[in-house]
Amino acid sequence: MNRKVKVGVIGVGRGSSMMNYCKLAQNAELVAVCDKWEEGLKLREREWGDAVAYYTDYDEFLKHDMDAVVLANYANEHAPFAVKAMRAGKHVLSEVLPVQTMKEAVELIEAVEETGRIYAYAENYCYMPAPREMRRLYREGKIGEFEYGEGEYVHNCESIWPEITYGEKDHWRNGMYSTFYCTHSMGPIIHITGLRPVRVTGFEGTKIERNLRMGAKGGAFGMEMVELENGGIVKSIHGGLYKNSIWYTVYGSKGRMESAREDAEAGDVHQVYINADAYSGEYGPNKVDAYKVPAQFPELEEKMGHGGSDVYTMYHFIEKIKGNEEADVIDVYEALDMFLPGLFAYRSILAGGIPMEIPNLRDKAVREQYRNDTACTDPKAAGDMLQPNFSKGNVEIDDSVYDLIREKWLVKLAEQEK
Repeated sequence: MNRKVKVGVIGVGRGSSMMNYCKLAQNAELVAVCDKWEEGLKLREREWGDAVAYYTDYDEFLKHDMDAVVLANYANEHAPFAVKAMRAGKHVLSEVLPVQTMKEAVELIEAVEETGRIYAYAENYCYMPAPREMRRLYREGKIGEFEYGEGEYVHNCESIWPEITYGEKDHWRNGMYSTFYCTHSMGPIIHITGLRPVRVTGFEGTKIERNLRMGAKGGAFGMEMVELENGGIVKSIHGGLYKNSIWYTVYGSKGRMESAREDAEAGDVHQVYINADAYSGEYGPNKVDAYKVPAQFPELEEKMGHGGSDVYTMYHFIEKIKGNEEADVIDVYEALDMFLPGLFAYRSILAGGIPMEIPNLRDKAVREQYRNDTACTDPKAAGDMLQPNFSKGNVEIDDSVYDLIREKWLVKLAEQEK
């Protein structure tokens, strides 16, 4: 396929990065956008003009002549939107997160298998410079077999809460549980090693004053201790601790590699350190190889977000559609390997901290156990299996908190519209 892939994007906020890719890259073109937020559509129309079609109705959007749909809508809506797109004949790139219930996970896998459409998960932290390089080195055998790893995605969002929740009391961020948003920390370790998680114990940050100021009802942060299929262990931590951190480390039978700490001012996710022996048991002297990971698409990466990683999710998705078998996409099974540790970690938390088995949904027989499992904290999806937002019970937040967040958002929006 030599022509550009025709792309439609739903979600003009987060989706603006994917839209920009279509403007800057040579293998894709933006043909349609969709959002229920009409003011946002008008802002995009100012930028793109009549070269793009604009929709507020998703079903009408799917009728547009396009090859692929990028889902950048709310994180708890991705699975049903993905299923509908694939059954309409479109390939799908899904933003974080892939699903919110086990029922959705079963339906998503079966839609991929039955339609034959490409599903790619846009876990962009896997494509940040250090994790990207660590994956390459691990697959070359640089540090031997995986034994232990850590992933951190600590992001205090209080200062930007108006811009990402708009004062909506029922916004998904306000209702998510502590271990829900886990794939920025867990995902890179899974993608580096290619190993499946099999067991998890969850932990929840119970000091939540900051969250209550924001209108968020869950624990301030979550942690998963995960056993992988080879017996290796992963510590994954994420959420709203006060100071931010993006950091990854992987230990193997021949050594260790990690990204730089932000506070070290040494390049953070652009810098990688490798300390490894030639073979397991050599026990050579410490010799650290440290370097800044070069960009594959320097001009594009400078103009796109998240350390340039947004380039890679789009590039590999488009290349996969065009028939490039070397394209590094995260398929539906790997996406769920990244997400299910968080889902079952919360079940562990609610059960008092006991370990939980993580099901392998590649097995059709295993799927049947979860076909009707709707347990989550979203009342619209959970039905009679609704979970509390917080392990110690639901908390009440006065509407005045959301009114204040809304006021701040409207001020910000007015500035954007000038």
